[in-house]
Amino acid sequence: MGLGRGVLVAAARDVGRLVLPVECPGCGRLDTVLCPACAQLLTARAARCEEAVPRLDRMDGAPPPPVWAVVPYVGPVRGVVVAWKDRGRADLTRPLVAALERTGRDLAPALGEVARWGGLALVPVPTTARARRRRGADLVRLLADGLARGLGEAGVPAAVAAVLRRRRDPRRRDQVGLGARSRGRNAAGSVAVRRGAVAARVVVLVDDVVTTGATLAACRAALERAGALVVGAVVLAATPSPSAVSGVSTPGR
Repeated sequence: MGLGRGVLVAAARDVGRLVLPVECPGCGRLDTVLCPACAQLLTARAARCEEAVPRLDRMDGAPPPPVWAVVPYVGPVRGVVVAWKDRGRADLTRPLVAALERTGRDLAPALGEVARWGGLALVPVPTTARARRRRGADLVRLLADGLARGLGEAGVPAAVAAVLRRRRDPRRRDQVGLGARSRGRNAAGSVAVRRGAVAARVVVLVDDVVTTGATLAACRAALERAGALVVGAVVLAATPSPSAVSGVSTPGR
């Protein structure tokens, strides 16, 4: 009697786990893509964080635009995001995008007000072509798509508009490891509106992680030069102040 297809698939999966065991990147728990404790962290309600994002300050006395972050970029969350972005863990896409969908539903009352000014465009912060090839997808675009779905489910129509592109500059470095001022200088002029794109609309920027806000500021500047009104940003995670980090705990291994 031949083995059923389900038995064969299960056997193949078990063999694969022996060769390349799956573990939760937040806490290291084996045989799970994302453990319940780490997954629970992603269900938090998005909170405003712009006061802790120094490079968004306009330096003219005007307040920075609101920035909503789903979770702080520390502890288990940092491990999850790094695995997703830099270690090929495409199996984390679904729970991370789901976090943006929930955020869209939560922010619908606030963003619905500005959507009345002329339609709402969600503009993903652009990544480099090299990063897209390495990751196999534009991950920030996936987050923007999730946010749009969440807003739509709550009755706020929003269109994802990938109107920004990275400018090539061999002198520009990766932002990782740079301080606030260096990030600002490195990001200045690093993005532009795509030729032929219409940016004259109400815009919310979308990104995976915000640290100093230098990249968000560069995107805002490019969009405003093109006639857009940038009313805020939504990010998956935000680097918190040192005092906030001290209170973060890690799920047990």
